Amino acid sequence: MKTNKLFSIQFFIITLLCVSNGNAQKTNHETAVSAAADKIESKVIAWRHDFHEHPELGNHEVRTGAIIAKQLQSLGIEVKTGVGITGVVGILKGDKPGPVVALRADMDALPVEEKNNLPYCSKVKTMYNGKETSVMHACGHDAHVAILMGVAEILSGMKKELKGSVKFIFQPAEEGVPAGEEGGAALMIKEGVMENPKVDVIFGLHMAAQTEVGKINYRPGGFMAAVGTVKITVNGKPSHGAQPWLAVDPIVVAAQIINNLQTIVSRNVNITQNPAVVTIASIHGGNRDNIISENVEMLGTVRTFTDDDEKFIYSRIRQIAEKTAEAAGATADVILPYEHYYPVTFNNEKLTAAMLPTLQKSAGIENVRLVPAITGAEDFSFFQQKVPGIYFFIGGLPKGADAKTSGPHHTPTFIIDDSAFKTGLKALSNLVLDYMEMNKK
Repeated sequence: MKTNKLFSIQFFIITLLCVSNGNAQKTNHETAVSAAADKIESKVIAWRHDFHEHPELGNHEVRTGAIIAKQLQSLGIEVKTGVGITGVVGILKGDKPGPVVALRADMDALPVEEKNNLPYCSKVKTMYNGKETSVMHACGHDAHVAILMGVAEILSGMKKELKGSVKFIFQPAEEGVPAGEEGGAALMIKEGVMENPKVDVIFGLHMAAQTEVGKINYRPGGFMAAVGTVKITVNGKPSHGAQPWLAVDPIVVAAQIINNLQTIVSRNVNITQNPAVVTIASIHGGNRDNIISENVEMLGTVRTFTDDDEKFIYSRIRQIAEKTAEAAGATADVILPYEHYYPVTFNNEKLTAAMLPTLQKSAGIENVRLVPAITGAEDFSFFQQKVPGIYFFIGGLPKGADAKTSGPHHTPTFIIDDSAFKTGLKALSNLVLDYMEMNKK
């Protein structure tokens, strides 16, 4: 009983100290950030509408990049363009020494035809991999850019209080690049975006169309999956469709491979520890009803949350494809990863714990939610391989709306509410200021 009573007293004292520190931080800059976010909100909304109406695909964000660069330069921020092909990097040096904090926003849109009835609806068409396609910001990157531009304006107005420097990274091609091109976070890192000045920590956010406005979703550790695309080519023996006994039918073999691959997650992976996904999403073979084709090509995606799971699943995919084909007298060529690969989006646990109070005060403690891991992927993960980082989601679903009927990400009816952006403005600005305060020199 005495031990419990002593613990209760100590806990009470610690709580008072935490509350006092929280109030002190609020007095120092939170009120100023909140007021600045209110003031700039309409400008951020206007930027987002403009970007939404004029979307650009990966490695082609020329107009978007020019608008960003002009805005940053007007704030007195040092600007470098053409990083990672169309990326823009701004450096804001505070008046006091301290760490370098990076903030990242992705700029690219998707080859999707918008079906929303909005005054700023996209009607843009362009060429993608040799075909004409419609273009739409169907994942919220237009909002990410507008929010980060707003944060740049807020923090540039607080330059005298900044205990360090801020590096604003506007990144192209998060959704991928045209065939045969490099791009995205990996290319920006290759070109030195994390150096000169050397970045100490990085923060990023993403809109969540099925999460109510005002909410923040976070998770320490593996938050979003590593992704590797897979290509499996089954090579058989062609024949007339009327004489299948003369053939080694690659379509039948492909079907067997697809079925057998399903046992990896259902029978080989301990899903109580980490989820995993093995999906074959595309299959092509043959061109007539009466010709057994010589080969079949399959494309798919693999999602994992640990290095061990990734190595094991990759190994099983190769083993199953090759041995299943061999048993039928065919062969299977497996390329994994194929076309692109993103590592796990991993939120540094110590950093997440330290900065959680900042997210809570930015949105209200009741609005910040620990959520399960997400099987989607993000190339923000490449930045997190270089320095500790936190990636989180902010709600974009209008209050009272039904998440089940609202347009999800990567679809023609994707939609987010303009009132969501203020949460992002406050969260990113406060993360910078609080981190600098905790790590001041």
